Amino acid sequence: MAGFLLNLFRSGSQIPEYMSDKKKTIAEPAREIPVLMETDVVVVGGGTTGPFAAIAAARQGKRVVLIERFGSLGGTLTLGLNTKPSGALLGGLPLEVWTLARSVGGAGPNLTVTTKTGDLKIASPCEPEIMKILLTKLCVDSGVQILFETFASTPIVENGVMKGVVIEGKGGRQFVGAQVVIDCSADADMATQANVPFTMGSGGSDIKMQPVSMYFTMSNVDIGRLVAWARTSDDIPDRTIPDTEEGYAYGLWLVGFKKTLKKFQAETGIQLRRERITLKTANGQMYVNATRVLDIDVFSPVQATEALVECYRQIEALLRFFRECIPGFEKASILQIAPVLGVRETRHVHGEYTLTGEDAIEGRRFDDSIAADCSALDIHDPSGVDGNFQSLRPYEIPYRCLVPLNVEQLLVAGRCISADQIAHGRSRNMPACMATGQGAGVAAAVAIDDGVTVRNVSVQKVQKILRSMGMPLHAEDIV
Repeated sequence: MAGFLLNLFRSGSQIPEYMSDKKKTIAEPAREIPVLMETDVVVVGGGTTGPFAAIAAARQGKRVVLIERFGSLGGTLTLGLNTKPSGALLGGLPLEVWTLARSVGGAGPNLTVTTKTGDLKIASPCEPEIMKILLTKLCVDSGVQILFETFASTPIVENGVMKGVVIEGKGGRQFVGAQVVIDCSADADMATQANVPFTMGSGGSDIKMQPVSMYFTMSNVDIGRLVAWARTSDDIPDRTIPDTEEGYAYGLWLVGFKKTLKKFQAETGIQLRRERITLKTANGQMYVNATRVLDIDVFSPVQATEALVECYRQIEALLRFFRECIPGFEKASILQIAPVLGVRETRHVHGEYTLTGEDAIEGRRFDDSIAADCSALDIHDPSGVDGNFQSLRPYEIPYRCLVPLNVEQLLVAGRCISADQIAHGRSRNMPACMATGQGAGVAAAVAIDDGVTVRNVSVQKVQKILRSMGMPLHAEDIV
């Protein structure tokens, strides 16, 4: 069935007329919509970034509304089953959340991963269902008003100033007003519609973006047998293998399988679209990052569906690969498939400053830094060849990267901040997304308190609060 559907989508002659790229338009009648509420700060998106922005602003005494299109928080971290930050959580709210997760058995100790450029310290994976509960509890306890199952569809801008957002849900269209809006949608949905300039992927006439993927989990894996094989295999170049069986629950991380994949595809004729696979454990379950779809416009519902269908095809084939080729998977089964695509890259907002690849690789110092970050440089090549995963020196994220051009009282946080495609290879990772969310939340609160725009906020005041939260701002602050 999956093969049939995939062929249907990829054969232009079979696409129904109502799915044609030839766009028709209709006129939507003007209408008044009810005001649901007025607040201090609206945070759009409750994924890996938004909860940290919301909690940070609320703890500074602000009324905060967090808008999330699904029924849980965490996004890629939880729903997307990508439970492992590709870097250390160094302080502030990110470390607080992970410490809390560890206290209830929802995360393990930090890991040290061997990569081609040296060892990389990363936070352990978390248990996604526990993390959903913890993020929700922290938001509620901080006084955040969450709007689950609600889609932020349109920003309202008056005279160049953001006034709030239109939301849609079962109750229809409504308006939520705010003094500051923080766009944590990952794709800069609000910023883009407010006419903030941006670069899509690589930019230029031939746009290239990192591919999309979809995580899944597997049950009935003999982890002990897998570990015994991995310890002696030359096909697992990046790894961390715990010394004890107890450590397998959260501490196993294996990246490679390139030779085995190549042999399997040559013998079976099955194409798996990926040269390397990542396996990791969380709460004793096996999490698999092994799918890949290139050249997808996730803003097209047709192409997004095509990508999902292709991921299902690959997952079915990967089950066969693991059972036939990898020791420990002989009796394995698919346990869960993420209900959302893992999207690595789309829009890069143009801000007061654009973080460059040189900044992120060389670790340039910024006076207005709101976070120092140790995330890996993790670039999945848009052409589909082997990815670039490196351990590098710490780098800094300046506040100006969160301040978009052209619109007042709007901040962006997460993977859509102002960064070029190379710098994005670090700033898209979860520790950086959490940190920029935290920084945006504090900045919004300080701006409201001082009666100034977020563009003109005292960065020194923002930094003072972030330091009081235990967040390192410069490379030398990292212990």
